[in-house]
Amino acid sequence: MRCDCHVHVFMDGLDYRKAAGRHREGVDESVIRSHLEEYQKHHITYLRDGGDALLVSLRARAIAPEYGITYRTPVFAIHRNGHYGSIVGRGFDTMEEYVRLVREVRKLGGDFIKIMTTGIMDFTCAGKITGEALPYADVKEMVHIAHEEGFAVMAHTNGADAVRTAALCGVDSIEHGNYQDEDSIEAIADSGTVWVPTLVTVRNLLGKGRFSDEVICRIGETQTSAVQMAYERGVRMAAGTDAGAWMVMHGESLDQEYDAFYEILGETDDVKRRLADGDRKIFKVFQRN
Repeated sequence: MRCDCHVHVFMDGLDYRKAAGRHREGVDESVIRSHLEEYQKHHITYLRDGGDALLVSLRARAIAPEYGITYRTPVFAIHRNGHYGSIVGRGFDTMEEYVRLVREVRKLGGDFIKIMTTGIMDFTCAGKITGEALPYADVKEMVHIAHEEGFAVMAHTNGADAVRTAALCGVDSIEHGNYQDEDSIEAIADSGTVWVPTLVTVRNLLGKGRFSDEVICRIGETQTSAVQMAYERGVRMAAGTDAGAWMVMHGESLDQEYDAFYEILGETDDVKRRLADGDRKIFKVFQRN
């Protein structure tokens, strides 16, 4: 089983606005099929989507079996209004509204809940993350509600303190997880959550001219160090690419993600086994209840 544990089928890796625009007046099935064909060509049989506000991933899940692919989706990600997340989902102001969104995911047939606890990396300044992270109390309550509703939780999270918070609050997977330290890695290890570092979202930006290669390299170095620490500490990691993000192409990026892991950790039997174990945990936990 070849798994990409983090994709966005509504994006195309080139132009977010144009890609989203193709679905504004209704889901364009031809776009979905073109992406699924790429995954099929690369012998990828499991995809876990990170969601979108246009219900594209929901349609992709219905089509995916035609391509021999098991597809899982949260339908849309959930973010607190005023914080990062509208690009892939829907927002809330109160926990009552959050509960309604969780139940809407259930009504639409979503497989799990995705929450956004931080912003993204600022690619103009290494070490900086956009926006403010959600406080511990919010994350704890969001995870508790989702779990009570029978859902696993995928958390978009960056920054050591925010990663530690997410792990302590019991999320089932942490996506991206840039700028970690020993304490956050320790928290992930102790919690048993799966870390999906999406290494190619940084590496694939090198040499493209959009951002400083010096900054990109510095960001990459921090992720390399974190992956090494995580491996040594026994953190369960899985391969996910964030396919659809800029310069992260559907299908081919999974090989690039594995190459990144092997460059950092070595292409050993143990590394392959550990990554396969992470894939299996994702496959087991993130499915419709």
